Amino acid sequence: SSGINAEYGGWMVTVDKWRLVAVCMLVVCPILKRGISGMACKQNWSFLGQRDAQNLDLDLFNEYQYSLDQLVELAGLAVATSVSKSYPSRGPILVVCGPGNNGADGLVAARHLVQFGYQPSIVYPKQPIKDPYPRLLHQARGMKIPVSTELPSDLSSYVCILDAVFGFSFTGSIRSPFDTIIPSLASSPVPVASIDVPSGWNVESGPGSGTPLHPDVLISLTAPKLCSKEFKGRLHWLGGRFVPPDIRNKYNLTLPDYPDTEQVVLLNN
Repeated sequence: SSGINAEYGGWMVTVDKWRLVAVCMLVVCPILKRGISGMACKQNWSFLGQRDAQNLDLDLFNEYQYSLDQLVELAGLAVATSVSKSYPSRGPILVVCGPGNNGADGLVAARHLVQFGYQPSIVYPKQPIKDPYPRLLHQARGMKIPVSTELPSDLSSYVCILDAVFGFSFTGSIRSPFDTIIPSLASSPVPVASIDVPSGWNVESGPGSGTPLHPDVLISLTAPKLCSKEFKGRLHWLGGRFVPPDIRNKYNLTLPDYPDTEQVVLLNN
């Protein structure tokens, strides 16, 4: 028989099976296509420990002669792209920057977020004087981005908070003023997007005691760090479409392909 009997609203109806197949193809195939092109299917991606993450960065600097400016520009663009995909309603974003390279990524991301139609503000309590940090801050101010050294008392007006405080080099305890800033972010009802490693987390084992930060979005760079296995948030992005094939092979990295010309790829669904 070419028909399929089915009950609908108490009535028995006969559906032509070939028409049913055609409808399924029209409905399901575009969904599958979008999933394949825009999202990495779940599988066992590689994770970097702290030492390998540090050594990989050194290889980019020494073997491939990338400058810090180049890497933070590419990373910051990936971060801003991930934020725009995660929070598409354009609005105010608070970018909280630390004194290291994660903070530099945040400064660059804030500049790109302006170009994407957002209204970022920067909190930058400790501002290094060594290059390239003063130049990155100067560029952000040149985009008319407000910069403060203190966290606002009221965070409710922000679409999200971008956590750019600590990255994969973080060890030890959280020092002032971040020992009060990070708990404030953790207790805020505003969703947080963390760059590479949620600030205050152990790079390998994840959140510790106290009031750990549990971000809504995590944006891994280069490769997910071991701590990201403990991420329970909504979206996990990977950025860093600049890793040479030889480095991927050296560290045995199994990573998803980036779709088309995208700078980021979604690791979860």
